[in-house]
Amino acid sequence: MALTTRQVAKLTEPGRYGDGRGLYLQVTPTGARSWLLRYERGGRERAMGLGPVDDFTLDEARERARKARQLLKDGIDPLDARNEERASQAAERVLAAAANVTFQECTEQYYKFHSRKWNNAKHSAQFLSTMKMYAYPVLEKLPVAAIDKALVLKAIEPIWYTKTETASRVRGRIEAVLDFAKTRGYRAGENPAAWDGNLVHALPARNTIAKVQHHAALPFAELPNFMAELAARDGIAARALEFTILNASRTGEAIGSRWSEIDLDTKLWTIPAERMKAKKEHRVPLTGRSVDILKALPREGNFVFPGGRKGVPISNMAMAEVLKRMGRLDITVHGFRSSFRDWAAERTSYPNHVVEMALAHVVGNKVEAAYRRGDLLAKRARLMADWTKHCMAKPVDTAESNVRPIRAAGR
Repeated sequence: MALTTRQVAKLTEPGRYGDGRGLYLQVTPTGARSWLLRYERGGRERAMGLGPVDDFTLDEARERARKARQLLKDGIDPLDARNEERASQAAERVLAAAANVTFQECTEQYYKFHSRKWNNAKHSAQFLSTMKMYAYPVLEKLPVAAIDKALVLKAIEPIWYTKTETASRVRGRIEAVLDFAKTRGYRAGENPAAWDGNLVHALPARNTIAKVQHHAALPFAELPNFMAELAARDGIAARALEFTILNASRTGEAIGSRWSEIDLDTKLWTIPAERMKAKKEHRVPLTGRSVDILKALPREGNFVFPGGRKGVPISNMAMAEVLKRMGRLDITVHGFRSSFRDWAAERTSYPNHVVEMALAHVVGNKVEAAYRRGDLLAKRARLMADWTKHCMAKPVDTAESNVRPIRAAGR
């Protein structure tokens, strides 16, 4: 028998009460009351909720059930149809929200997601500062979905000829943010900041308008004198610079070194992959003066070269400050890697791939790397011992070395 409005109001015992043609009033043990349509589809029974009794009257529930049965007559499962409609509405809401995501918001999301993986604190800080200075004036408040090639060019073209290196980095960062936006569903289509096949046709290549500026390096012949002067200086930063030079390391690798990476018994420094530029573990054979430096350092905390605050290493500018105090503004910390490379090429017969491995460079192509699985540690140990010997050689008195006998000069 069909239900009546009075019955619907009085039925509160848990159970299902039929109204006919698959429509039921459902009362749960918690007292919740709702309408339910039961039907068969593909040999399988299904149940479709039609809403709570408090929101839909008996007549309204019957009308909802009638429309669902009409869909069944047309070969459409009403439950699937409703789920698809809800999914479509949800997607539209997401797209509508995405359309309002600005370039600034997307940039901050990208930075928050990726910055934790960046090892270089300086580059991490530069990411946001360069975007704020050069990209935001044009793109900041615009929907990320609306950014096109013309807008990208408007942001970077004014500095492309005067600050080429910076402009190139800003372009790359804009490209990365827009790629991130696409993966998040904030935009679609090709990346308007991409270089290959895109901006390469709109801007001159940077090497045609700006010479590559290499890190200023000290001539390797001057290392003995420099190292003697450096060894005479006190302080953690001076020892860190000395250690960095002797091991041809990058700044971040040295200042981030931890005692857990150092094995003085085997004279080995093992830098984990997450701290390396190439994301591959790097073993450094420690020789001579490097070992002496480590043994003389205080064991205060985890870091080999502790900073002024507890639990942090010296800053990435500490070694540069040592150079500044030495009056050597003509060279950089990173430039000592070039000094090592030049020395190895001009004064030794070590194979190129051994020297490159000492610098933690990627050696050869994938095929070559597959066959060369070792890291040539023994050969690199001999190389680094020779490098230390060169660096710690007796300083040359430059004043005396420039004096030539008169007889020799007359020949």
